Amino acid sequence: MPPVVAAPEALQSAIETLAGGEGPIAVDAERASGYRYGQRAYLVQLRRKGAGSFLIDPVPCADLTGLCAALAGTEMVLHAATQDLPCLAELGLVPDRLFDTELAGRLLGYPRVGLGTMVETVLGFTLEKGHSAADWSTRPLPADWLRYAALDVELLVELRDALHAELKEAGKLDWAEEEFAAILSAPPKEPRQDPWRRTSGIHRLRTRRSLAVVREMWIARDRIARERDLSPGRVLPDAAIVEAALQLPRTPDDLAALATFRGRNPRRHATAWFRAVQKGRTLPDTALPEHSLPGEGPPPAHRWAERDPAAAERLTATRAVVAALADEHTMPTENLLQPDTVRRLAWSPPETVSAETVGLVLTALGSRSWQVELTATPLAKALVRLATKSET
Repeated sequence: MPPVVAAPEALQSAIETLAGGEGPIAVDAERASGYRYGQRAYLVQLRRKGAGSFLIDPVPCADLTGLCAALAGTEMVLHAATQDLPCLAELGLVPDRLFDTELAGRLLGYPRVGLGTMVETVLGFTLEKGHSAADWSTRPLPADWLRYAALDVELLVELRDALHAELKEAGKLDWAEEEFAAILSAPPKEPRQDPWRRTSGIHRLRTRRSLAVVREMWIARDRIARERDLSPGRVLPDAAIVEAALQLPRTPDDLAALATFRGRNPRRHATAWFRAVQKGRTLPDTALPEHSLPGEGPPPAHRWAERDPAAAERLTATRAVVAALADEHTMPTENLLQPDTVRRLAWSPPETVSAETVGLVLTALGSRSWQVELTATPLAKALVRLATKSET
């Protein structure tokens, strides 16, 4: 097991050794999701041919811009890259070139694309399991956790090489490279508008007053979680927020009597929770949140038949086209076209339907050129058939 790099001098030595290696470099990161606030990295694992493996502790070594500069132009191999790239970027480690083994597996039609399953299926080796959901902010990190983390990059380049060959043989290498480039060029995600609306169980609420209580409690919880560097769910579970919004307790004792508020953590900040409930209960009607945000795109698909039967027919037809094409090319439908893209096209098709106009819509919605090339013509034909049918 490689030692943990936890000092500037050791980091510089690791950078020089990795820069002297050859070929792609395997990269992975461990976070403390469910334990700490945010998605920062608490361990970075790297491996390169001719250099070996390194485990970097980003708590004392929080600046990896020197490593990024030393590896300029080197392809970085990650599994499920979109999960790790944001926390790596916070450290200054941003790839110039990328190979995502999970995405490659999806494009090749592998039914299960977890790293352990892919390594076993493609390479015939079994990776140790058991610590993926651990609290990686723990210090010192246990030896068996470190061994597990090192194994995550042990065979990643070998897996990349095997999948690269499969993609080339299947005629999908250009598609994959376009997908990898799209990941790297994607701008950082904009902060979600009204993130409190993601509270689990919020669909149970029927009044704007209850939504206001959720909003105020979510804001209070987020502030406390940030201050304590804890995952919000460890400060107060979503179920407690929703129960308070349903019951609208009028006194601190009423709030404390709710089943979801009887634990130690909910009681610890009982005053803050009741203050948030009271604020939500007493807001003027003009300050209450709407049931949904305006301009969020098409309504939920289950409402289409009632609101716009023609759009519902278009959605059924376009989904069928995408499903058939995905099956033909052996990949999940969502990797051929995002479900939201299909919904938006079906809800608001171009005024004059053709392969060109449909392609323009798909491109505007973020589809890559290979996706447009495969789907624009079949989708246009399906939409034209429906339009012709409705006219007769």
